[in-house]
Amino acid sequence: MEFVKGFKWKKGMSVKELVEQYKCLGFQAINLYKAAEIILKMKKEKAKIILAFTSNLGGTSGLRDFIAQLVKFRFPDVLVTTAGSIEEDIMKAIGEKFLITRFTADDVEMREKGLNRIGNLAISNDSYVRFEAYITKILKELYEKKPRWSGSELLKEIGSRVNDENSFLFQASKNNIPIFCPAITDGAIGFHFFMLQQDHKDFVIDVVKDFRDASLFLSQEDKKGIIALGGGVSKHFSLLSTMLSGGADYAVYITTSHELSGSLSGAPTREAKSWGKIKDDSDAVTVWGDATIIFPLVMSYVLDELSEEHG
Repeated sequence: MEFVKGFKWKKGMSVKELVEQYKCLGFQAINLYKAAEIILKMKKEKAKIILAFTSNLGGTSGLRDFIAQLVKFRFPDVLVTTAGSIEEDIMKAIGEKFLITRFTADDVEMREKGLNRIGNLAISNDSYVRFEAYITKILKELYEKKPRWSGSELLKEIGSRVNDENSFLFQASKNNIPIFCPAITDGAIGFHFFMLQQDHKDFVIDVVKDFRDASLFLSQEDKKGIIALGGGVSKHFSLLSTMLSGGADYAVYITTSHELSGSLSGAPTREAKSWGKIKDDSDAVTVWGDATIIFPLVMSYVLDELSEEHG
C-alpha cells in the first residue's frame, strides 16, 4: 500500500526528478508517472512499439519535431497518423511557419486575413499554396516511377525527398520505419491525389495493402506496445493491428476525450480489453490531459532512464 506524498521543489530539479514525484502526488499525476513506467517497460522488454498520433499533435504543434527525434532514436517501430500531420510535416520541412494565436480569436477576421485556426495556432492559406506546388511536383515524379502505391510506400518515398532532420517523414524514411496513414485522403493532400488521378486514371493508392502490411508487421509471438496520442482513426487502426495479432501487452493513451459519448477517442484502455485489442493482463493506463504537456514529460523521463542505463 502506498500513501500520498507531498510535492517539493528543489533548485535545479531535473525532469526525471519532477516526474518521479508524480508517482504519489495524486489524480492524473499518478497516471502520468505510470505511463512513463509502462513505456520504459515496453522498451526494456523489446516490444514492438506503435506510436499513433493525430494531426493537431504530430503536425500542427511542436511535438512534430520531438516525434522526429524519437524516430531518429529508433524508439517506435511504426508510426500511425492522419493526413493532416503528413501535409503539415511537409509544410514545416519546406520552411513554413505556423502562427500562435488565441482560442478566442475572431474567426471571421482570421478568414479575411487568410488564416486557418487550429485551437490557438494558425496556418496561412499561402502555406497551403506553397505546399501544393511542392507536393504536385513530387507526386508527378512518383507516378512516373510507377502508378500504383500503398500509402506507406508513398510516404517513404516522399520522406526520402524531404531534407529536414526535424521531419518525421524524413527520419522514418531514413531509418526504415513504416508510416501508416489509413485516412490518407482526409486532408489537402487527398485533393492533390484526386487531381493527379484526373490526368492519370491508373494512379492508385492501395489502402488495403497498407492494412495487410500493418497486420503482418506484428505477430502473435511479438510483445506489442501502443502509445496513442489523441484518438480517431490513427488510434483505432493501431489497436486493430494489435487485435489481429493477439492484443497489445502494453498500452498508454493520452487524450482529452472522455468515454461518456462512447467514442473511440475517449475509450480508456480497459474498454479495449473487451475487444481483445489489449490483453487482459496488459500493463496499460489512460492519462487524461493535453499531450503537448504530458508526452514531453513522460518521454523525457523515459529517455533519461534509458540514457543512464546505457551510458
